[in-house]
Amino acid sequence: MGKIGRTNKSYPEDLKLEAVRLVTEDNLAYREVAKRLGIQNKTQVEVWVKRHRAGQPFVQEASRKGKPKTKFGSVEEEMAYLRAEIEYLKKR
Repeated sequence: MGKIGRTNKSYPEDLKLEAVRLVTEDNLAYREVAKRLGIQNKTQVEVWVKRHRAGQPFVQEASRKGKPKTKFGSVEEEMAYLRAEIEYLKKR
C-alpha cells in the first residue's frame, strides 16, 4: 500500500516505559501491549524494549538537516578568505 496517508506519531515517555514494563515484567506479547496501549504497530514496542535493554534513549537525536554551517564567524571573514584565495589562484 505504501506510505500514503501515514504520519509519524510520537508517544510520551511514560507510555513507552509502561510498554517496556508490560513486556519485561508481565511477559506480555508485543502485539498485546501495542493493542492495550493504543500503539499503532507492535514493531514500535519491540524497538523500545530493545533500546531499553541496551541502555539507550527511546528517541535517537535527530540528524542535522539543511545547509551546513560555514567555518567562518562572519561574512567579513569569509570575504577576506575568498579574496586571499583569488589572489593565490591568480599567481599560479
